[in-house]
Amino acid sequence: MALIELDNITKTYFLPEITVPVLKGITLSINSGEYVALMGASGSGKSTLMNILGCLDRQTTGDYRFEGEELGRASGDRRALVRNRKIGFVFQSFNLLARTSALDNVIMPLSYTAGDLSARECRRRGIEALNKVGLNDRIHHTPAQLSGGQQQRVAIARALINHPPVIFADEPTGNLDSHTSVEVMEMFSNLNAEGITVILVTHSSEIAAYAKRVIHIQDGTILSDTLNAPHPETQP
Repeated sequence: MALIELDNITKTYFLPEITVPVLKGITLSINSGEYVALMGASGSGKSTLMNILGCLDRQTTGDYRFEGEELGRASGDRRALVRNRKIGFVFQSFNLLARTSALDNVIMPLSYTAGDLSARECRRRGIEALNKVGLNDRIHHTPAQLSGGQQQRVAIARALINHPPVIFADEPTGNLDSHTSVEVMEMFSNLNAEGITVILVTHSSEIAAYAKRVIHIQDGTILSDTLNAPHPETQP
């Protein structure tokens, strides 16, 4: 069974004096363990599509099934539960709390999803996640004490804290230099190799090249859906 299934998804914004169609009939499926790039220019609809996939927004028409469950018309509470427990998010701007340590930033989602965990277990999970992204020696540093690449690693660790089956990354290297971008993208490749589904949103063909499958979005429709050759940076 596919992890994600979309059937004729549309998204239209109804403004006071104008109707803006953004997605115009998207049909696709993504299996568990895939590494997919949603690629397109600014305004193509790729971020709107990610917001629907991540239960941050609802489609106007069509069906969205996640692990076989129709979520597009599910209650807000149900969608929030799935979003918080089964989906990890990584954004271009990191979205870290400025005066909070790396460890506390990472474990923050547990306060919404794992109220039965002890403070000790939350801390253990947070340290484990930071170890996974190579920041075991930075757990007490605030974002201001970390480089951009380190902040993005904290954001990745936070996305992993609930052990979600899928991670969405929206332009995750947009605020990073080229060398740090390579490090971050290699990290996503490693996570995918461990079995995590990674869905990447990007306008860059260089970043999309890390994915195993590239779906080009143009003017709210799928222009192409192709498989990539293995990226040389990810080869042993």
